[in-house]
Amino acid sequence: MNKIIMIKYGELTTKKANRKFFIETLTRNIERVLADYNVKITKDRVRMYIEFNERDLSGILDNLKKVFGLHGIVVASRVNNNIEEIESCVLDTLKESKDKTFKVDTKRADKNFPIHSMDFNNKIGGLILKNTSLLVDVHNPDLIVHIEIRPEGTFIYTNEIRGIGGYPVGIQGKGLLMLSGGIDSPVAGYLALKRGVDLECLYFDSPPHTSIEAKNKVIDLANIINEYSGHIKVNVVPFTKIQEEIYKNVPDSYIITIMRRMMYRIASRICQKNRLKVIINGESIGQVASQTLTSMVAINSVTNMPVIRPVACMDKLEIIDIAKEINTYETSILPYEDCCTIFLPKHPVINPDVEKCIKYESTFDYESLIEDAINNIEVITDLNTKSNNDFSELL
Repeated sequence: MNKIIMIKYGELTTKKANRKFFIETLTRNIERVLADYNVKITKDRVRMYIEFNERDLSGILDNLKKVFGLHGIVVASRVNNNIEEIESCVLDTLKESKDKTFKVDTKRADKNFPIHSMDFNNKIGGLILKNTSLLVDVHNPDLIVHIEIRPEGTFIYTNEIRGIGGYPVGIQGKGLLMLSGGIDSPVAGYLALKRGVDLECLYFDSPPHTSIEAKNKVIDLANIINEYSGHIKVNVVPFTKIQEEIYKNVPDSYIITIMRRMMYRIASRICQKNRLKVIINGESIGQVASQTLTSMVAINSVTNMPVIRPVACMDKLEIIDIAKEINTYETSILPYEDCCTIFLPKHPVINPDVEKCIKYESTFDYESLIEDAINNIEVITDLNTKSNNDFSELL
């Protein structure tokens, strides 16, 4: 008998021709998060097994809990498909149990095993009744004794850690997350990762109007969601000149609309340059003026790139719940303004007209400003490195 981690794939098992690709991607992602541990990984179409050193178990489980594509994580005892070995392992597993009731759940994937699942449930149940103080309760037991009899061995366990599900990060290619520093966009990034979309991030920096603390806050948020990916980098766009031109040339009520249209233009060009497939953001329908359906139409009209809004139909409390769960909330509420809030008008338009947007944009040379901004993007690949530049003396 030895301990082994058994991984259940969950949603991946619904795939047919693509299942092998999904499992290979999942394996690479697990190898990445467990790179610091001495493990051996084997797999088949329905299960993955990780051999490990006992002293590393806690750290390994903590890392696996942040890998998308896992339905269940089990620390099991593995024995041969031998009735006496299975019985001995079951009793050994239960010897320190303080529970009062139990049931047995056998899955017989190895059809060469001589006893059918229901009959084996009864056999093991009788063994437990005879040798322990536990009582049977098939409806609401304190403890379930799981027995999986597979061609590669029998696996016995009583607890299962629920994985975070979804698809392995990377199977859908890569998208560009517009990461503002607020509550919503990190949650949107997390949800996109859950569907297998790997990420680059895009942040619009407007010094001296925005502080270095605001930029570092975004890097911190990228770092947190990178725990679920491992590949994230942040593209920091110098947005000051564009924002100041908008402020000088555009009516107050249209400032946010035009600014968002510029952001979408820049995001689209970065996607084309970096071969990214989609733009992702944290827009939620009706939450602010730029997120009404009419505003989305006016803003979205400047790009042909698909735009995914994972939190579009969530209310704020739902988004906050996820932010707290993934540990981005406390960072997101730090009081450092981003470029979307520093020039916020008192009465932003909620039903912008596209023709008016085009008219206002024609009053300044935004194309050269966008080109200049893209040519001067700062790409941060080491998310543990923050900038120490201080523009406070310019404010």
